[in-house]
Amino acid sequence: MNSQSNATLNFFQSRFGVDQNMLNTLLDAALSRGGDFAELYFEHRQSNSMLYEEQTVREASSGVTNGVGIRVVMGDSIGYAYSEDFELENMRHAAVTAAQISHSGQGHTPINATLQSLSNLYPVETPTVDVRALEKLDIIKRADVAARAYDPSVSKVVVNFMDELKRVVIATSDGRLAADAQPLMRFFVQVISERDGRRESGRGSGGGRYGMDYFATQRTPEEIAQDGARQAVTMLESVDAPAGMLPVVLAAGWSGVLLHEAVGHGLEADFNFKKQSNFTDRVGQTVASPLCTVVDDGTMEHSRGSLNVDDEGSPTKYNVLIENGVLSGYMQDRISSKHFDNQLTGNGRRQSFRHHIMPRMTNTYMLNGESTFEELVRDVPRGLYCVDYAGGQVNITNGDFVFSVTEAYLIENGQITKPVKGVNLIGNGPDVLNKVTKVANDFKMAYDGGTCGKNGQGVPVSLGMPSVLVSGITVGGTAS
Repeated sequence: MNSQSNATLNFFQSRFGVDQNMLNTLLDAALSRGGDFAELYFEHRQSNSMLYEEQTVREASSGVTNGVGIRVVMGDSIGYAYSEDFELENMRHAAVTAAQISHSGQGHTPINATLQSLSNLYPVETPTVDVRALEKLDIIKRADVAARAYDPSVSKVVVNFMDELKRVVIATSDGRLAADAQPLMRFFVQVISERDGRRESGRGSGGGRYGMDYFATQRTPEEIAQDGARQAVTMLESVDAPAGMLPVVLAAGWSGVLLHEAVGHGLEADFNFKKQSNFTDRVGQTVASPLCTVVDDGTMEHSRGSLNVDDEGSPTKYNVLIENGVLSGYMQDRISSKHFDNQLTGNGRRQSFRHHIMPRMTNTYMLNGESTFEELVRDVPRGLYCVDYAGGQVNITNGDFVFSVTEAYLIENGQITKPVKGVNLIGNGPDVLNKVTKVANDFKMAYDGGTCGKNGQGVPVSLGMPSVLVSGITVGGTAS
């Protein structure tokens, strides 16, 4: 059993009296009217944020939230309630409220559990939330200096350092007990560049489930800042994007956001047992080019989307979703796995103790192919090379999407040439996967990822892919 689990359980016991007696008391109350299953989710979250703009700390904040979410399941029905503190009577009231979903009146006794032994995917000696603000400010200032020194056209730099440490204990009536401490940090640099009356922006980001050693062992603040500055300065030379159906090379790394949104959500099991996804009832069928293998993997060390244990107390896993173009399965939580009679995949997630569980992605990516990046580009007489992305919209039911591209380049006669602006990609997720004609061997993971939204909840995720050539995507541009 890893020391992190023991330390987390001891933290809740010493601070809040969360012991086996309390767990049994609350689970008994949750099952007092019957029910098939009950679950307790205790959460203690510390968070900090520092915003640096115009070489001044504009905002700095820190906070702590505590609470417990209590779920009772009766068939396909769910009762959910929470308490925003760890006062026993308030938690008992939440348990009784959640129990109202059941009307049998026949309660049953929960099973005592032994703490699960878990992997430790994010060993961090000192979480960043415990690091002095001045030490973080030094990292921020290094980024600011590097961005401003990149080019005389850089006119504005904004740096944001955000971090948290979330401790959780999960106890279930069928004998599952898990504890975890989940560090998370993100470092974001936005750069504005101005020249001859023209203004463009760029961004650089880093982070994951790391301590401050990230900036020495993974990416320095200077490297992150220079990424943002390079993008902003490059886009000063951009021309209008072409419009129409064009071949597109999607760059390794952040292009995984298109995979995540346009395909990943449709492979979450709740959409499929409700028959709301275009992947419903298609397991075993071809849904993509045979060059495409897509996985969701919650077990990647230090990645933003990784978890030692999901929010239902199940260890995360490496799950193949699409293998050589054939749909293998869906991402499951406890409820959906019963519907599909499948094993749990470790994808039960929630934003906080105030929110109910849903099947959600962790780290979603496409595996390497056998081509080289140069071969992908060489095959394009006229098209686009897309590198970085802003927001997008996706229709889960049919997979239609629209994405804004913040960094892209023309491909002319098999060569990457001028940067372009105003690029929007318009298409259909499964259709794009079926139009993949080459997959490169240059896989890259965007470990710092982002926050994925679904039904009003946001959870940290990561994404990635190798470069791929798509034979045709509709590009909404301005040039004919």
